[in-house]
Amino acid sequence: MISFNIKTNRTFTFIRRNAWLLTILVAIGGLFVPKLGLVVIPIILALTILSIFKGRYWCGNFCPHGSFYDRISLKISLNRKIPSLFKSKWLRLGFFIFFSIMLGKKVIRAFSLFGTTPFLDKLGFGFVASYLMVLILGGTISVLFAPRAWCNFCPMGFIQTLGYRLGKLSSHLKHTDERVSIERTDLCHKCGKCARVCPMQLSPYQEFNELNQFDHEKCIRCSTCVVNCPAQILSLKSEVNAVSVAAEVDLSGYEKRKSLPAYIADIVDLAHDVTEYTFRLQDPMCTFIEAGQFILVKVPEETAMFRAFSISGYDAEKGEIRVTVKQVPDGYGTTLISEGYAIGDTVELEGPMGRELIVDKKSEELVLVAGGIGITPFLPILHDLKKDAGHVKKVSLIYGVNREHEFLYKKEFQDIESDYTDFEYIPVVAFEKDYPGEKGFVTDVLKKKDLTSAKIYMCGPKPMVDATMNVFRELQIPQENIYYESA
Repeated sequence: MISFNIKTNRTFTFIRRNAWLLTILVAIGGLFVPKLGLVVIPIILALTILSIFKGRYWCGNFCPHGSFYDRISLKISLNRKIPSLFKSKWLRLGFFIFFSIMLGKKVIRAFSLFGTTPFLDKLGFGFVASYLMVLILGGTISVLFAPRAWCNFCPMGFIQTLGYRLGKLSSHLKHTDERVSIERTDLCHKCGKCARVCPMQLSPYQEFNELNQFDHEKCIRCSTCVVNCPAQILSLKSEVNAVSVAAEVDLSGYEKRKSLPAYIADIVDLAHDVTEYTFRLQDPMCTFIEAGQFILVKVPEETAMFRAFSISGYDAEKGEIRVTVKQVPDGYGTTLISEGYAIGDTVELEGPMGRELIVDKKSEELVLVAGGIGITPFLPILHDLKKDAGHVKKVSLIYGVNREHEFLYKKEFQDIESDYTDFEYIPVVAFEKDYPGEKGFVTDVLKKKDLTSAKIYMCGPKPMVDATMNVFRELQIPQENIYYESA
C-alpha cells in the first residue's frame, strides 16, 4: 500500500538545516560540561515570547529538536500516521505537568546550592537531562511513527499554545501572526499535497477559513506545504496581508467552477501506463468548457481529495469529458483512481478550471510545446482552432517524448494536420537513433524556429518546462508571450 504521508525536504534555511547540532551539543556535550544546559533558559524565554506574536513559529523555524527530526530522523523514519493518542489534549496536559514537575525538582535542588561554585553546573545539568530525555524519547518515536510525532505533545509546544491563546486576546496578531494563507480557495486543486507533506499531519486544504487562512493552533509555520503546493498559491501571511491579496486575485478561468456529478462511460488503455477516462455528466447542460482547461477528479476512498487532469476532449451534446491519466510510480492518487474506478461508477468532478492554456485566437502565430502526458490539453485546443481556421495564420505543435511508442494521440494530430492547412505537427524523439523524424529535445526544434511574433503555450514535465524557459531567455522571447503549465 502506498503511504499517504510523503517525505520531503523541510529544512529550507541555514538555521533549520543546522540547529540540530545544538541538540547534540547540549544533550551529549552537557554530560561533560553541564553549564551547556544553561543555553536552554534563553531558548524557553524566546519561544514563549515569540508565541504571543506568531504562534508555534519557533517549532517550525528555530527549534533544535525540530531540526533534528526534520534533518536526521526523517531519513530513517517509518513516516506513519501519528497515533490519535499523541494528539490528545489530555496527553499534552499530562506530559506538560509531568515534565514541569521533574524539571522543577531539578531546578529547586540546584538553587539549594545558590551562591556556591557547583550551582551553575547543577542548574545546567537539570536542563541537560531534560534535553537528553527529549532527544531519546522524541527521537525514538520520530523513527517508529513520524518525525514530528513528539511535537504533538511537546511541553515547549504546549507553552507556545498557551502563549498564542494569550496573544489572541489582543488585536496585534492580525499584523504579526503569519499563517499559511491561500490566495483564494477557488484556486485550490484539493490535491491534498499540503496534508501529505505536513510534518504535523494537518490538512490545510480542508480547513481554510473565510479569510483564506489556515487557523490551526498546531501549525508550526514551517512552509513545507507552501513549498510543495503544485498550484503555488500558498504563502505565509498575516491576516491583514492575506485579505489584501485575496481582494486582488484574478479568478478568470475559475469563475465557473462547480461540482459536476458524473459517471464513467468508458475507460481505454492508450499505453501500458496511460489510460483515457470518459466521464458523462449527469446534467450535460450544466457547464461550459474552454479548450485548455482542466477538471478535478475525486480520488476514491479519500473524503475530500482530488486530482487535476487536463481535458483531452469535450462533447457538449453528449455531456462527455475525457481526461488522460498517466500512472505515476508510487503515485497515491493515480493508483487509487486506476484501481478504484470502473465503467459505470459514479464519480465527483469539479471544474472547469484554468486559464494558462486558453489560447489567444487573435495571435498571428501560435507555437504549442508539449512533453509526455503534457500533450493532453492540446488536442481540444487544436480541434477548437480548426473550427476557426483562418483566424490564426500559423500553428505549430512540437511534441517531445523519450521513445516513439510513448506518443499519445499521434494519429489524431496527423489527421488534424491533413485537414488543417495552417497547422504543422512536429513529433520529436529523444533517445532512438533510428527514429526517422526529428531527434533530440523540443528545445532543439525551438532553437531552429523564428519565434519573434509567436505566442507560446507549453505543458509538460517540470524539467522540460525549466529547460525550455532557459532557451526562451537565451532567445530573448518576451515573458508576456509565454504561457505554461507543468504536467
